[in-house]
Amino acid sequence: MRKVVFPPVEGATEDGLVAVGGDLQADTILEAYSRGIFPWPLSPEFPLAWFSPDPRGILEFKDMHVPKSLIKFLKKEPFEIKYDTSFAEIIRLCAIVPRKDQPSTWITPDIIHGYTTLFEQGYAWCCGAWIGQRLVGGLYGVKLGAFRSGESMFTLEDNAGKAALLAAAERFQLEGISWMDTQMVTPVVKGLGGKEIDRKVFLAMLKKIGFPT
Repeated sequence: MRKVVFPPVEGATEDGLVAVGGDLQADTILEAYSRGIFPWPLSPEFPLAWFSPDPRGILEFKDMHVPKSLIKFLKKEPFEIKYDTSFAEIIRLCAIVPRKDQPSTWITPDIIHGYTTLFEQGYAWCCGAWIGQRLVGGLYGVKLGAFRSGESMFTLEDNAGKAALLAAAERFQLEGISWMDTQMVTPVVKGLGGKEIDRKVFLAMLKKIGFPT
């Protein structure tokens, strides 16, 4: 049985780069997350890199702020929310739906394959917002013990991605989970109460839920 080893995150560059290379097998990805590291391809020349940024983005559910206008909108139940359904389609749309200020995607075919394998093995999750038979928003992430991450989100209709994120957060809280790793703090995450914390604090949070950081 092989042993996956990553360099200590304390040796990361200023941008949070920990290592370059390796593979996206399930045990590699899970070992990375347990150490506070995640894969993030940089370019075709550097197809696989591993990061542990400082500061780190998280969303603590007790601090979530949902705008009144969004609450009013969602009370109309414009979407059907489905959890752990159509993972392959959700990650595909996360890869291809354009985003502001993001000319290209980091979700490569290898990333899609790696995380789809995680989902098939029970180590990834997804949540989608539907209008009839059309998937109009969603996100996916890693789940490992009491750890949850949010990797990427897409939206094809107003507030659809946010609706899926809020539904996922509600589900996680029912499972006794109090926070989610967002890695970075995007405008959407910030608008819902996401924040940046020191990497040392993040690693301590991982250790508290049983990870070997």
